[in-house]
Amino acid sequence: MAFHGIAECYYSDEKWFGGIICTDGAGSSHSGPYAKIKPSELSRVRIQEQRLAASAGRYSFVTQLGYASKDIVRPLGSGLVADLAVLLGRMKLEVLYTHNPADKHETHVRVLVAVLQALREIPAIHHPARLLGCEMWRGLDWLDDRVILDVGGHEHLAAALNGVFDSQIAGGKRYDLAIPGRRRANATLLDSHSGDTLAEATFAMDLTPLIGADTSDLVDFTMQFVDRFREDIRLKLQRSLTR
Repeated sequence: MAFHGIAECYYSDEKWFGGIICTDGAGSSHSGPYAKIKPSELSRVRIQEQRLAASAGRYSFVTQLGYASKDIVRPLGSGLVADLAVLLGRMKLEVLYTHNPADKHETHVRVLVAVLQALREIPAIHHPARLLGCEMWRGLDWLDDRVILDVGGHEHLAAALNGVFDSQIAGGKRYDLAIPGRRRANATLLDSHSGDTLAEATFAMDLTPLIGADTSDLVDFTMQFVDRFREDIRLKLQRSLTR
């Protein structure tokens, strides 16, 4: 999801990428060699995989908060928000990558809400210059004014990071094929009337206007993009039917 930030920082002595993982992964899909593993054991495997990825990607840090997804999906408590506020309040952020509000995974949306609430609780000096909501469990190719992030030229790094997560890949989810495929599809299907200008791309929603705003604004902010998408489809259909 945040591979753009990882790649941007990988060769830099001035920029540093850090990861905050909110949930323990115990409830995720697992089959094959991981079919009989207990949720608590799966969580420990994921911890080690995430730390290996942090090493391979040269992260400055990785923090694993270990919340169960079911506890985040319930009415949001103060624990996650407080944890995020402490962490974000120690940083001077250039870009903060998080989930986008149109993601179909409810845990991801709850994490976004917690991020927005945490940003309201910390001094403005610690606010990111840019807040990006990235695609994961729903692509953002439908979003006309999406942020286009160039992630081409780092296939070896992406493969190394993806390959670390054996419990997910051998456990039944071929992210090692699907995620690079999406990035290539994003680049090729970006424009129907010109040649490819990017090798790989990820898309994001610019959430910067929501920094410091009331989280109740999130619904109207998001629905304006959905309404534009709906109107674009309607107009194209009407023109096609009337010609």
